[in-house]
Amino acid sequence: MTSFIAQLSDSHITTGPLSGGPAAGLQLALARVMALDPRPDCVVITGDLTDHGRPDEYAALREIIGSFPLPLHLTTGNHDDRVALLDVFGGEAYYLVEYPEFTVVALDSLIPGSPAGELGAEQLAWLDQVLGRRPGMPVLIGLHHPPVPVGIRFLDNMRLRDGETLREVVSGHSNVVRVMAGHVHRTITTGFAGSLLTIAPSLWRQAGLLFNSDEPPGYLAEPTGFLLHMIDGPDCVTHTVPVSHTAALLGAY
Repeated sequence: MTSFIAQLSDSHITTGPLSGGPAAGLQLALARVMALDPRPDCVVITGDLTDHGRPDEYAALREIIGSFPLPLHLTTGNHDDRVALLDVFGGEAYYLVEYPEFTVVALDSLIPGSPAGELGAEQLAWLDQVLGRRPGMPVLIGLHHPPVPVGIRFLDNMRLRDGETLREVVSGHSNVVRVMAGHVHRTITTGFAGSLLTIAPSLWRQAGLLFNSDEPPGYLAEPTGFLLHMIDGPDCVTHTVPVSHTAALLGAY
């Protein structure tokens, strides 16, 4: 049986005069998800759900996604607030969801007050344990901060601090087919721990490509989109789905 998992990221929902762009970006992406045939089994949003982590922003996020009919799994980013997120949506900061044909593990890399990320020993030990629950079942891990440098120095300085420990954990489990991240606001793919790390673009705006400086790369009005992971037997194939610059069908929800 073939399974599909949509990976969205960095919606940066806010309120007030500047709220229209991010809200439209998320809604348009979810409408594009609904038009896919077949529709994905679930959607994972890999962090920076809101721009400032305020309760009113999570209330706005709930308005946008509240009627979305597919399972939707949220992870924290450095722009989020763990307490405010859980107050609105409930649940736990990190968790797993076991589907009949695959498992999604959502991690919490938020360090309050810091743009960098960290999982910590307790969460990594939990991850090691849950990855062994169904050793023959494909697992997709979602978190916000990439565990490796991507070449944009400003963003590499705020990546996952314990990325090498995450590499050690993932290396011990051959059933991890994807490690899904965001944070960089660009589409990036690299090998990681015997698996593949996929970084999804932002649903709002993209970061510039600045490889030779420590300065902020700035933001560009480049196309938005998301990633679609297809699990077919032992294989996991990832497609890039354009959103803002395409004439593709949109679905309602």
